[in-house]
Amino acid sequence: MDFWMDLLFGNAVGLSSMIVIFGALGLMLFFAGYFVYKVTTSTTPH
Repeated sequence: MDFWMDLLFGNAVGLSSMIVIFGALGLMLFFAGYFVYKVTTSTTPH
C-alpha cells in the first residue's frame, strides 16, 4: 500500500499516469456497458 501512496502522491508523473490508467478503464467500462445496453434493447429487423 505504501508503494501506491508514494506513486500517487510522490510526484506529478505518478499521479498523471494513474489518472490516465483510471480514465482508460472508465472509458472501457462505459463503452462495454453501452454496447451491452444497445444489444439488449435492440429490435430485430423485419
